[in-house]
Amino acid sequence: MESRLTVSALQTHLFWQDKEKNFTHLAEQLVDLPSTDLVVLPEMFATGFTMEAETFAEPMDGPTVVWMQDWAKKQNAALCGSTIISDQGKIYNRFLFVAPSGEIQYYDKRHTFTLAGEHKAYATGQNDGIITYKDWKICLRVCYDLRFPVWGRNTMDYDLLIYTANWPHKRIHAWDTLLTARAIENMSYCIGVNRIGTDGSDLQYPGHTAIYDFLGEQLGGTTKNEPGQITIQLEKSKQQLVRSKLNFLNDRDHFVIQP
Repeated sequence: MESRLTVSALQTHLFWQDKEKNFTHLAEQLVDLPSTDLVVLPEMFATGFTMEAETFAEPMDGPTVVWMQDWAKKQNAALCGSTIISDQGKIYNRFLFVAPSGEIQYYDKRHTFTLAGEHKAYATGQNDGIITYKDWKICLRVCYDLRFPVWGRNTMDYDLLIYTANWPHKRIHAWDTLLTARAIENMSYCIGVNRIGTDGSDLQYPGHTAIYDFLGEQLGGTTKNEPGQITIQLEKSKQQLVRSKLNFLNDRDHFVIQP
């Protein structure tokens, strides 16, 4: 069992609907990262949070997936973040998790952001988003999913919860508060990666990328609206020790989520 996992959260601005610029920009930051096992990118890192889904959708062998596979291999680290994927006649805001081997696991965003019309442009995801990497069980979630605690509830004993986002400035207090809550209630490490800058809809994003431990203590984070990365080593044995002592998860409710 691999007890330690080094994770890197990459906070960055994004070029609006310009994949090539974003690939180049992100590559420049990836080469400067310290040694790590996992790199987390923002939501829709190739385009920004656009509702022009049909224009920018790609198949699973498209340029964004190929770019992720290339860089995961170069960095010898898993690379994850969401992008626009067309699959079997539907378009998803898909959170891709690409291992150094090129293996792809993914989660399709379940809670589309109706306030921005995301439900009109993207299909609702149906898979649970639980993946395994280096003996760590990881739960993948995207942005608006953060507001729905039942959907993130730790009923499958995951070790790490990851949220990738384009979360706007005017609601950033909710982002900070809910990330902390998800870590505490699920006794899980929790990573939240948010972009910075302004998008093509004139929405401003302030970052507030952070990594929390299983008791909600912030291990690393920034409230600065500037590019940067946070690299932290997570320790599963510490988490398991605290869970065994406090065993709050043993008292969780049992429920069934309907499609």
